[in-house]
Amino acid sequence: MSDRDLSKSQFELSRRGFLGATLAGTALATLPPFIRRANADDNVLYVNTWGGNWEKAAKEFLFDPFTRESGVEIRTVSPISFAKLATQARTGVYEFDVTTLGMAEIVRANASSLIEPAAGNIDESTLWPGAIYANGVATHAFANLIAYHKNSFPNGHPQSWKDFWDLDKYPGSRSLQRYPVRVLAFALLADGVPPDQLFPYDLDRAFAALDRIKPAIRVWWTQGPQSQQLLRDGEVDMIGIWNDYAINVQQASKDPVEVIWDQALIDKSCWVVAKGTPRARNAWRLIESIANNAEGMARFCAVDASGPLNPKAFTYIDEKTAAVTPTNPEHLQKAVVLDGAKLLPQLDEIATRFDRWISS
Repeated sequence: MSDRDLSKSQFELSRRGFLGATLAGTALATLPPFIRRANADDNVLYVNTWGGNWEKAAKEFLFDPFTRESGVEIRTVSPISFAKLATQARTGVYEFDVTTLGMAEIVRANASSLIEPAAGNIDESTLWPGAIYANGVATHAFANLIAYHKNSFPNGHPQSWKDFWDLDKYPGSRSLQRYPVRVLAFALLADGVPPDQLFPYDLDRAFAALDRIKPAIRVWWTQGPQSQQLLRDGEVDMIGIWNDYAINVQQASKDPVEVIWDQALIDKSCWVVAKGTPRARNAWRLIESIANNAEGMARFCAVDASGPLNPKAFTYIDEKTAAVTPTNPEHLQKAVVLDGAKLLPQLDEIATRFDRWISS
């Protein structure tokens, strides 16, 4: 397993397990022996990362430029942990000052007062519209989309989640990620819900749609490399998959594989500051530097296989790479962006109901 695969696997496990956790459970998390009480005078920041190549790229393209400019040293802690973020706010003992969260995670962290407010702490005039989300700064994103083997469908090719669900017109085996916040979106899009009416979810309608596709789901994948192998080896005819793994198979497979960007579900990554850290001032300086470093973000995303949200970053991305970048404006026009804020009241119900459904 490569460094990037290791990093990615940790990312997937965190995402998959997050919705099943409660703040009561996170309070029991055990802190390692090197935790520290934050000192506002420290000329250092501790940043929570995914480790591996993710961390190497972040250090080279995002952290080091900030250190050269500010003189503030960046020390990293991995892997990313929502549980530790919650424990820090409770205990006042900090392992890290800055971390990244996805769209579902950040709204829960914000609602639980685990992160510092963005207002008054960052110069929004330097950012693009929509950069501030739930007191975080969204700088990059990945897509969840459909990929399929062309040879499996000689009589016509699927084009949407509606087609993914159509087992009569497009018979064959399927695979989806075992992650309900995304899967329910696919189910509702397949059932004809317009993207602008998708959030919050109509849960009864979504689970009724899932009932129809369940017999065709051969594997509920839990890790990116697993999804890639399912597609590459032809174990399934069609799959809901992350953009980078789909493109990897498409570019390497002898059997032609098609990637559908229409109705891709976009999940953004947001930088946040841990609630109560005395190093908040420098933490916000780092986040502002990351957000405005268009070239650095473009280079980071090339390693992470995500897409930058700062429009200026595309100045530093070649045409071939831009064509498979999830935040390419052409792709974004056809995509649906996950709205964690509207889903917040449903997150616990989504997790428990999906667990019951999938085991029934």
